[in-house]
Amino acid sequence: MTNIAYAPIPLDLPDERRHRQMIAEAANGALYGRLLITGTLTLAAGAATTTVTDVRSSVTSVILLSPRTANAAAALANTYVSTKSNGSFILTHANNGQTDRDFDYIVIGQGV
Repeated sequence: MTNIAYAPIPLDLPDERRHRQMIAEAANGALYGRLLITGTLTLAAGAATTTVTDVRSSVTSVILLSPRTANAAAALANTYVSTKSNGSFILTHANNGQTDRDFDYIVIGQGV
């Protein structure tokens, strides 16, 4: 479903000054809530599960959903993370033809 690509800060760089600058920018961004932990997804229409591919996901991650549409809000009560694996997770939900069950999500915890 959703594939997230992000560039983490390298563990080492030949240019130490630039490396420290990158680390400071990331830390300051985190202080302002700019975390690279979000994504968007749409529940699959005509199916009872939706697979979301996200490299930050792992079996120990916590996935939190926030509905973006009225149909997503209505679906939330019966939508849950049924499987977590390294690099993806599966949501189980009602099987219907709605194509606008859109969510924002966050992944918290250890990624792969």
